[in-house]
Amino acid sequence: MKYKKIQVALVGCGRISEKHFDSIRTHNDSLELIAICDNNLAVLENHKSKLNVDGYDSLDEMLSLNKIDLLILCTPSGLHSDQTVLAAKYGVNVITEKPMATRWQDGLRMVRACDEAGVRLFVVKQNRRNTTLQILKKAIDQKRFGRIHLVHINVFWTRPQEYYDSAKWRGTWELDGGAFMNQASHYIDLIDWLIGSVDSIQAMTATQARDIEVEDTGVMNIRWRSGALGSMSVTMLTYPKNYEGSITIIGEKGTVRIGGVAVNEIEKWEFEDKMDYDDQIHEASYETTSVYGFGHPLYYKNVIDVMRGKSEPETDGREGLKSLEVLIATYLSARDGKTISLPLEY
Repeated sequence: MKYKKIQVALVGCGRISEKHFDSIRTHNDSLELIAICDNNLAVLENHKSKLNVDGYDSLDEMLSLNKIDLLILCTPSGLHSDQTVLAAKYGVNVITEKPMATRWQDGLRMVRACDEAGVRLFVVKQNRRNTTLQILKKAIDQKRFGRIHLVHINVFWTRPQEYYDSAKWRGTWELDGGAFMNQASHYIDLIDWLIGSVDSIQAMTATQARDIEVEDTGVMNIRWRSGALGSMSVTMLTYPKNYEGSITIIGEKGTVRIGGVAVNEIEKWEFEDKMDYDDQIHEASYETTSVYGFGHPLYYKNVIDVMRGKSEPETDGREGLKSLEVLIATYLSARDGKTISLPLEY
C-alpha cells in the first residue's frame, strides 16, 4: 500500500534538531519536512537555505499557513507545554524532545489538550532503542533477575560554563531545569521503564561550580513499589570530559552492569539461567561519540507506524508523564528536605 508522505514541521533549530533532521532524511519515503521555525533569525536563515524549506519566526503563523501533520518540538523544555497546546488547537500531532515539560501541571495540560483535540503526543525517549538497553529490557521482562534487590544509575558528564552561557535559557528553572531534568532525563526514564513504579524518593541537589540557577550535581535514593531499593548520582562537573552513563542491577538470580559514556557497553552480564541471546551481548555493545546514541531514527519508525494506524506508540504523553513525575518528586524532595511519595496529586 502506498502512503501519502507525512507533512512535518520543526520548531527550534538548535543542537538536538540535527538528530531530527537526520531522522527525517532517513525516512524520506515517509516524511516530508515542509517548514521550520526559530526566533533567532540568523539561525533560521541558515537552516532555510540548507534545508530548502519555508521558515518562520512565529509558530502560530507557521501552523496557520501550512497543512502540518506532525510538529516536532526542539525548543527549550519550558516552552513545550504552550507550544503543544497551540499545535493541538490547530489539530496537529506533536513530537516533543525531553523533558516534555518542566512543571508537573504543564505535563498534564499537554496530555489533556492533545486528548481533547484528538491528536497524538509523542515524547522522545530514543535511548530505549539502544541495543544494550533493549537486551536488558528483554531480560527483565523474562524475569531473569528474579527479585531485583538493588539498582544504581550514574551520569558523570561535563558541561562547562560556556555551554550554559551559549543561550540565555540554559541553566534556568523556567526553561531548562538542571542536571537531573535536562542532561540525565533519559536515565530518569530507565527508573520506571526498566524497574517499575516508584514508591518514594529522597534527593539532594547542589550548584557547586557553575554560575546557573539550577543544580549541576545531585543524588537521590529510590524505593520501588516492588520493594527494590536504588540510587542515582548525577554531575555535570566530571573532569575533563564525559566519563560515564551507567546502570547496575543486582537481583537474586542475576547481576548486570551497562556502562560506557552513555549505557553503550555491557560490562557485566551474569544470570543463573542461560539464554541463546547471552552470546550476543558483546555485539549489543557499540562505540559512540555522542551521548544522544543512535535511537532517533528507530524512534521515528514507531511514530510513522502509529500515524499510519499500524502500531501503538512506544512513548506517548502518558508514558512521558512517568519520568516527569519522578523528576518533579526529585526536585520537591531536594527543596523540602523530605521523602516524596508517588504518585503525585493529579
